[in-house]
Amino acid sequence: MSHTPITVAYGDGIGPEIMRASLFILREAGAALDLEEIEIGEKVYLRGNSAGIEDSVWDSILRTGVLFKAPLTTPLGGGFKSVNVTLRKTLGLYANVRPASSYHPFVKTNHPDMDMVIVRENEEDLYAGIEHRQTHEVYQCLKLITRPGTERLVRYAFEYTRLNNRRRVTVFTKENIMKFTDGLFHKIFDEVAREYPDLETEHMIIDIGAARVADTPEIFDVIVMPNLYGDIVSDIAAQLTGSVGLAGSANVGTSAAMFEAIHGSAPTIAGQGIANPSGLLLAGVMLLLHIGQREVAETVHNAWLRTIEEGIHTADIFREGVSREQVGTQAFAEAVVARLGQQPASLRPVSYAQGTSMPKPRPAALEKPAIKQTVGVDVFCTGQTPTANPTCWASA
Repeated sequence: MSHTPITVAYGDGIGPEIMRASLFILREAGAALDLEEIEIGEKVYLRGNSAGIEDSVWDSILRTGVLFKAPLTTPLGGGFKSVNVTLRKTLGLYANVRPASSYHPFVKTNHPDMDMVIVRENEEDLYAGIEHRQTHEVYQCLKLITRPGTERLVRYAFEYTRLNNRRRVTVFTKENIMKFTDGLFHKIFDEVAREYPDLETEHMIIDIGAARVADTPEIFDVIVMPNLYGDIVSDIAAQLTGSVGLAGSANVGTSAAMFEAIHGSAPTIAGQGIANPSGLLLAGVMLLLHIGQREVAETVHNAWLRTIEEGIHTADIFREGVSREQVGTQAFAEAVVARLGQQPASLRPVSYAQGTSMPKPRPAALEKPAIKQTVGVDVFCTGQTPTANPTCWASA
């Protein structure tokens, strides 16, 4: 098997520990990878780079098109730009894929039948970061929803659902209030859904949708939603499985992809050798699927499941009476390696050899420009009182 070059960032806090453990497992399983290491995050910030990423590292990321990234730390206070946001926007990583499954009874959860995937828009919505001060009393953040951005995301969600033999795609919006932005998101969802008559679809207002995720997550299969909703709901879903430390994610674009755990850098336990590498490891499984090394991905995932069901647990999921042995980061990795080639006996084994769970992204179709005409004027006034010399602006 020819080796695939990938770019690796060891990250901050617990990042280097869990990255070393994850790469150890992938190598022992036979992953054919050529690693190019880069430094981004806290150390770069502290050298005076407010973006946390130096120009020189882009060469590696753009050349390999695949970034395996451990958690990063953004310093507190103003003036520091999130590296994660910079990576997603610069690389056009528009789809954030976050599986959330329970591992009952080996990991404590109130939802033993939970098995969902959240596909979140990654570049637009309020996370576009367009904010300004409108007056001395009013601050504004712009919510951006575009037709091309929504179409390619929604189509990716449907492709993912079909390739993984799932049956239903649900969309969450707040279109009863935001009729233009969220209304467009829902409209495009319905348009794309007609291309997939074999799949079930449904729409929920985000309020009740999030409530049902928290209460009865087992009713969901694949959920697609705008950026802010997806960020919040995917963290809720991960916590419902028993630990956010078990969740990995993929950030996918047409020319690049980034794979990471969803949790942070946890500096309070850094250097103690107790962090759970599972989230980053499962992101590594998604990476292997993305580059076509399906058999290795299957071997790693099944060995991890076997380790979990045999009660070899890190401190974050260890439970008396259920867990058999509490281990640290490296010992957990060695336990997974010892089970390579085995399948779980109680948990459902995964099977990737006959297909792929990571569809290839496609650009959105171009649409004819809409005919524009002025239909009204918005007027905004500010002042001590409505009649006390207000200052007004008008916009068409």
